[in-house]
Amino acid sequence: MSVNVTFIGLGVMGYPMAGHLARAGHKVTVFNRTVSKARDWTQEYDGKACDTIAEAVAEADFVMTCVGADPDLRAVYLNENGIIANAPTHAILIDHTTVSAEVTDVVAKAAHDRGQDFMDAPVSGGQQGAENGKLTIMCGASQEAFDRAKPLLDCYGKAVTRMGEAGKGQLTKMVNQIAIAGLVQGLSECLYFAEQSGLDQEQVIDVISQGAAQSWQMENRSPTMIEGKYDHGFAVNWMRKDLDICLTEARHRGITLPVTALVDQFYADVQAMGGGRWDTSSLLARLRKLGNLE
Repeated sequence: MSVNVTFIGLGVMGYPMAGHLARAGHKVTVFNRTVSKARDWTQEYDGKACDTIAEAVAEADFVMTCVGADPDLRAVYLNENGIIANAPTHAILIDHTTVSAEVTDVVAKAAHDRGQDFMDAPVSGGQQGAENGKLTIMCGASQEAFDRAKPLLDCYGKAVTRMGEAGKGQLTKMVNQIAIAGLVQGLSECLYFAEQSGLDQEQVIDVISQGAAQSWQMENRSPTMIEGKYDHGFAVNWMRKDLDICLTEARHRGITLPVTALVDQFYADVQAMGGGRWDTSSLLARLRKLGNLE
C-alpha cells in the first residue's frame, strides 16, 4: 500500500534510500539543507521537493531522517519549524543517523509527548549497501511502530531487526562500530605483516578467507587496501564521530574499551595524514607510513 513518506537528508546514504522508497511506489517528499540536492533527486526519481521541513512533513505518514550528527538531529526534530512540531500526530518518525543515546532519548520523548511514534534505526552497509538496498537496520521502537514501518524499511534493508524500545537501535549500532574498529585494525596488521614478509597478499587473503579469519571487511576491503586505494566507502571522519559516541557511552556505563580507544587514536593519525575522507580501511596506510619512517 502506498503511503506518504518524507525523507530528510539526501547525502550519500539518504539519496539512494529515498530513491528505493519512490521506486517501491510510495509518495515521497524530500528535503535537504542544500536545496539543489533535493531538486536533483526529483529529476531522477518520482517525488516532490520542499523548501522547508514544515512543508515537507505536513502530510507525512512516515518521516525518515539521515543527517550528520547530534546537533543536526536536534535542529531537524526539535526546532519550532522542525519535524515534531509540524508532522501529524499519527506520523511515525524514523531516524537513520548514527547519534548518541542521549540525543535519541531527548527526541524520542519530545515525539512521544506530542503523540508521535519515534524509531531510532541506524544502518550498517555503507554507501554501497544504500545504493543496492542491502542495508542492515537496527531498530529501537515499540512493536506496533516497528510492524507498521518494516515494509518501508524493507525497501532498502536486507536485515531489519527490532532490538527493543527507542534507544536500543543506537546502542546496537555502537556494538557494530566497536566490532568494525577492531576488525579493520586486525586486517590492516595482517596485510602489512604479509607484505613485509614477502608473501603474495592476494594469495594470502584467498587462503585465509576460507577459514576462521574470514570477515566482511576481508572480502570487501582487502583488494583496495592492497592497492592503497581509499577514495570510497565510510569516511574516517565519520568513524571517529561514531567511536566518540561509543567511548562516551562506555564511560557513562563504567565500561572500558581499550582496543576501541586505541583504534580511535590510530584514526586520528590517519586524519593527520590528510585522510579524513578516506575509507576506514586506510588504517593500513598508517602502518605503511610508520614503516617508511623507521
